[in-house]
Amino acid sequence: MSTLHFTTIGEVIKKYREQAGLTISKLAELSGISKGAISKIERGETERPEFNTIKPIAKVLDMPKQELIEHYVEIHQRPDVLMELIKESVELSNVSLASKVALRFLQSNYEESHTLAEQLYHYVTSLMDTDIQLSLYEVVIKYARQRGMQTFLAKGLLQKYLIERLDLKRLDESFKVGEEILHYADFLSLEEKITFYFRMALHAHNTKRYVECIELCKAGLPLETADTELKARAYLAMVNSYYFLNNFEAVEKHLDIFEKFTYDFVSDATKTTRGIVKAKMKQFDLAIPLLRQCLDEFGKDNKIYVATELLDIYFQTEDMDSIAQLLEREQEFLPVNPQTPYMHILIGLYYQFKGNFLTRIGRFDDGMSSYITSLRCYGNVYALEEITKCMEDIFSCFANHSRPIDLPFVTMMYEVYNSIVGKKRK
Repeated sequence: MSTLHFTTIGEVIKKYREQAGLTISKLAELSGISKGAISKIERGETERPEFNTIKPIAKVLDMPKQELIEHYVEIHQRPDVLMELIKESVELSNVSLASKVALRFLQSNYEESHTLAEQLYHYVTSLMDTDIQLSLYEVVIKYARQRGMQTFLAKGLLQKYLIERLDLKRLDESFKVGEEILHYADFLSLEEKITFYFRMALHAHNTKRYVECIELCKAGLPLETADTELKARAYLAMVNSYYFLNNFEAVEKHLDIFEKFTYDFVSDATKTTRGIVKAKMKQFDLAIPLLRQCLDEFGKDNKIYVATELLDIYFQTEDMDSIAQLLEREQEFLPVNPQTPYMHILIGLYYQFKGNFLTRIGRFDDGMSSYITSLRCYGNVYALEEITKCMEDIFSCFANHSRPIDLPFVTMMYEVYNSIVGKKRK
């Protein structure tokens, strides 16, 4: 039964003590708190006892910590006490309770709003539980928005964005959070601005917002004087964005700058991009040997980029023998644990190409298995455009062979497609 209707914490303690059948003396002995202190608390003479005094008493009485915190939130406004209650709520992994106490902390009249917001913000950044972090950042954001505290609105939104952008199935939604930050970027520190612009540039690339990717990268480049890995990866995203916009002159211009970065992935990415550009310009006699060399020399993590480009070229040139030979090397270039949306899409594209090849040579069951794998890879990042194209290839391949798709595969394809598209609509 809830005890929140009692007017003082003393009444709560007395109720639990009597239910436990303990005398004040016995409770004092078990908790380490003096008999006199407990008596004063129960009689209401100590209206706001220290939380650290009540904790050992509550532990002996087996009083739920959540209930204790709920009661303290109602009677205390001191920031130090409320911060302690926030930490206790976090320890309980109670998201809603932590948020409630955090709001009460910000509303305390004991210190200036800016000071309290700064204390809470820095505490939240130290946490490891992202669910708790997101909830508390929401409290900071809402409070800062209401009070016109632009700095903490910007900082809170940035931290929320940096967490939410890691959810590969909600990339569009988290990008919108990032777009709001653009209005408050001037309130971020230099380091935060650099992180924001480059992370958003990568995000824009991964969601096919290529113009935005270029703009965001260009916004970050003048701010970052050091050659960091994040800067290099954002620069590569900008180069790739120029490629997808068919601006090959810009690709080659920026590749000359990009290849001067000293990180391990730079050399491979430069060679691959140069080969891909040649392929895009239909210069297959130059592209194929360059990409084959990349496939032989690169580490496994980078080979999937090359493999899919080669498969595309081979299909365009009707080189079925080279496709078969490349598929035999599958274990050399398929990533085991893809980390980025683009990598999931590339793996999906590989299996789509594989499905096209297998159905073309009459291995329809194997082809359908590859198509299903492709759909699932695309589904991991809700790549609806790629899912639609894969479905078109499936129906086209079977229509060209005047062959119906077996019912088990139809059922499986329907279930995979609906599970992906249905979740996206929600």
